[in-house]
Amino acid sequence: MYRANGGANVEIILYLSAAVAAIAFFVLVIYLAKTLKSLQGTLDSVAHTLTGLEKQLDGVTRETTTLLHKTNELAEDIQEKSENLNSVVLAVKDVGHSVQRFNKSIQTITSKVDEEVEKSQDKISQVVQWSNVFFELKDKWKAKKLHSEHHAEAEQILARQRERANQ
Repeated sequence: MYRANGGANVEIILYLSAAVAAIAFFVLVIYLAKTLKSLQGTLDSVAHTLTGLEKQLDGVTRETTTLLHKTNELAEDIQEKSENLNSVVLAVKDVGHSVQRFNKSIQTITSKVDEEVEKSQDKISQVVQWSNVFFELKDKWKAKKLHSEHHAEAEQILARQRERANQ
């Protein structure tokens, strides 16, 4: 009997073990379902966030492309203005060289004039002296002429007075 009861006990234990295993498996499946459902929610949230990021990235890409085009246009404009400014700088540089050459020419002419004046200083002094002598002679001649004219007038006046006195 022991065997029969022992066999029944083993059978009950087997059924109980199978029931416990089935319950444990059921609980495991429930927790696994909850975990998968939570993971599904997280993945949906990540997918939604990625969709938003993709839209934002498209906007940023468009703005970056527009900004890049504007930057390229600005760079071309700056390049063009820089080239124009370079030509202006070269022109100003040429004007500076011309002014320097002109100044050198003026300095050379001034130096030559100074040298010639120094060389001719004796001649200039003589010309000044002769011109002073000429002006003195001219002044004396005028004075003499005036004196003789006055003298002639004075004699005419005296002659008239004598005539009146004789009459």
